[in-house]
Amino acid sequence: MTIHFPRPTIAGFTGQFAPISLEALNETAEMLARIDNKYVVSRTELDEIAPALAAEFDILEIGARRVFRYDTRYFDDDGHSAYHEHHQGLRRGFKVRARRYVDAELAYLEVKLKGPRGMTIKHRLALDAIPENRLSRESYAFARDTYSGQYGKDFCYDLQASLDVRYERITLVAKSGGERMTIDTSLCFRNANNSLDVGQDLFIMETKSALGRGYGDRLLRGVHVRPAKRCSKYCLGIAALGGVTRYNHFLPTMRKLGILPAGSRTAGSATAALTVGI
Repeated sequence: MTIHFPRPTIAGFTGQFAPISLEALNETAEMLARIDNKYVVSRTELDEIAPALAAEFDILEIGARRVFRYDTRYFDDDGHSAYHEHHQGLRRGFKVRARRYVDAELAYLEVKLKGPRGMTIKHRLALDAIPENRLSRESYAFARDTYSGQYGKDFCYDLQASLDVRYERITLVAKSGGERMTIDTSLCFRNANNSLDVGQDLFIMETKSALGRGYGDRLLRGVHVRPAKRCSKYCLGIAALGGVTRYNHFLPTMRKLGILPAGSRTAGSATAALTVGI
């Protein structure tokens, strides 16, 4: 069965911004070490803050595109250790993922770890292609050595492909530098058996700044949107597709997105569509 991923109809939003190139973005605000805040935002709320955002942020543009597709494959062990460590709020959690930046024609293995004061630190290794099920020896060694170097303990996880996530992303960069914001829409979560689509009228917005209190955060709080404390796409997808039985910490965000876990959906409670046999 084929999944069709329509592009979001938000040209009116993206057209309000001045463009910035990928090279300029990396020079001014690559932000591999940052404090992240995530928000679930409706189309109405996004439209409300758009003029103020456009006055302070530029938009990433590559080849006349301003909305970009991301294909991500997450790797975890059979026990979903990465998920459970995040659910438990452990300070030394991890995520290992292979991400394809489709429109930029780039692929990386990305290892996300935690640094001081909750700061997210992302390490990258360039890839030729996304692994099917297991990481190559080089990729696994990169994940193991990065983890051990950051946390000072052994990496004892037998990783395999656990979840695929596809979405479309808009990236905003503060004109003054030092702050970024991503806006994700058209999310699809997929494992070996099922697929779950989220509608185009809800967005996951993520602010990235040195202290976690940037201009984007202030704008969102001004329209009464508060950070979603548990908003990991990996964890949301694993829980929504029934891969785990404990997900209470993610329920508030899942309700906002309309993706209640498999077995917990009731009529009229979800806006997402579940497809079996992908």
